[in-house]
Amino acid sequence: MKSVTYFMVLHRIRRNKMPVTINDIAKEAGVSRATVSRVLNDSGYVKYETRQKVLKAIKELNYTPSAIARSLSTKKTNTIGVIVPEINDPFFGEVIKGISEVADEYNLNIILFNTDDNVEKELKALELLKEQRIQGIIITPTFTEDELNSEYLKTLENFGIPIILIDGHVKYTSFSGVFIDHIKGAYDGTEALIKAGHKKIAIINGHMKSRPAKERFIGYKKALSMYNIPLEERYIFYGEYKYENAYNITNEILKMKDPPTAIFVSSNMMILGCIKALYENKINVPKDIAIIGFDKLEVLNIIGMNISFINGPTLELGRTGMKMLIDSLNDKKKKEIRRVILLPEIVLKGSEKYVEKNRCE
Repeated sequence: MKSVTYFMVLHRIRRNKMPVTINDIAKEAGVSRATVSRVLNDSGYVKYETRQKVLKAIKELNYTPSAIARSLSTKKTNTIGVIVPEINDPFFGEVIKGISEVADEYNLNIILFNTDDNVEKELKALELLKEQRIQGIIITPTFTEDELNSEYLKTLENFGIPIILIDGHVKYTSFSGVFIDHIKGAYDGTEALIKAGHKKIAIINGHMKSRPAKERFIGYKKALSMYNIPLEERYIFYGEYKYENAYNITNEILKMKDPPTAIFVSSNMMILGCIKALYENKINVPKDIAIIGFDKLEVLNIIGMNISFINGPTLELGRTGMKMLIDSLNDKKKKEIRRVILLPEIVLKGSEKYVEKNRCE
């Protein structure tokens, strides 16, 4: 027979909304804590009748399992970590959306970290995720190939959980990942400008310590070489993927004695800076100068600016990365390294055109 004290506690739980514990459920159902734990975690054998008693007690007490407590008992959570270098960049917004769509299908939660391209923030995020007992990580590394050090490698390799790279290579490691063919994208964009009639083509690229920037520069050079157009150092600029830098560089380009007739801009954020400078200087696109950007920028469609661009499959990048992580979680014994390369597409909207008597000629 249950004690008077127990009924007093039960009354306080129901009336005052006190936190319900496994002990409370065990007493209500007349079973041990271990039995309640087995029912909650769906582990071990429990008689049908006993299970029904426990479930009835859970319902009557309106018990909600603690995710933290469950992770302590199972040594894992239903959560994955996602680390990106620039959450304000529409590129990563689309990637995260793709990850989230697939995660929802598999009832997985996401803990998201933004590193602001800061190495220390990334290392801190990795350590915090380790404490959260997550199942796996999807990451676009801030660390570049040239800056890689033993501390970073040790942090990644000691996790003991699946890690999937999203469009960011980590040298000397063997992680699976999904990437965009940046060489093809930059080649196609530069070639489109050449086919439109341009021979003086500038590039505003990212920082050359990053793999995407290196590959986009290769694509740019390859296209010029294929059409026997000399590579001119004066038309090569580095905007570090920053809006402000691209704005300043574009103003520099417009002041050149022999400026280019077209600009290939290597990221969506830099396209915004470029367009701002052109607008302030009352430069018409493509009448005065032509441009093509890498990555889609939805805001340009909204305001009716027909800017040609290389469409990196960002949504698919996130979806594919998440599916790769799920495959790794479902088959932890399989150590096969997978590298998926997604092809970008060029979308021409007129800004690449060459206009006779171009302002820059």
